[in-house]
Amino acid sequence: MDAKINVIKTTSKNPDFVSLIQTFDVYLWDRYPELKKDYWGNNVIEFNTNVFIVYLDEKAVACGCFKKYDKESVELKRMFVLPEARGLGLAQLVIKELEAEAKNQGFKILILETLYKQNEAINFYQKTGFHIIANYEPYVGLANSVCMSKSII
Repeated sequence: MDAKINVIKTTSKNPDFVSLIQTFDVYLWDRYPELKKDYWGNNVIEFNTNVFIVYLDEKAVACGCFKKYDKESVELKRMFVLPEARGLGLAQLVIKELEAEAKNQGFKILILETLYKQNEAINFYQKTGFHIIANYEPYVGLANSVCMSKSII
């Protein structure tokens, strides 16, 4: 029997999104305890209406959102797939939804930040059309950050 995949657009108040983000934070701080003081404030999500959640057989397993960065760009935030749901193409599905929504809202560029140790994430983003750029604010001067960009025109 095939797994049922469903994607919804929601807000940052969605309890499933909150739960996924809490799991993501635990994962990040377990993997990078030395970076918590430099990055914690950048991971706070204010109210956001551009949140996508992927459900696999009615369980929330992946998410992502974006926020306006400037008049042409949005910043992707909180991209996460539960470990047990990785390898199913769900991250690509989230990116596709975020890109379509950003384009629909008139934005031309997606930007994001990840950590230099996140080789899987960097490779994934490059495979989906992102390229490494100079660090943008608030990541300027943070050697552990890798910033990336993708045109969606």
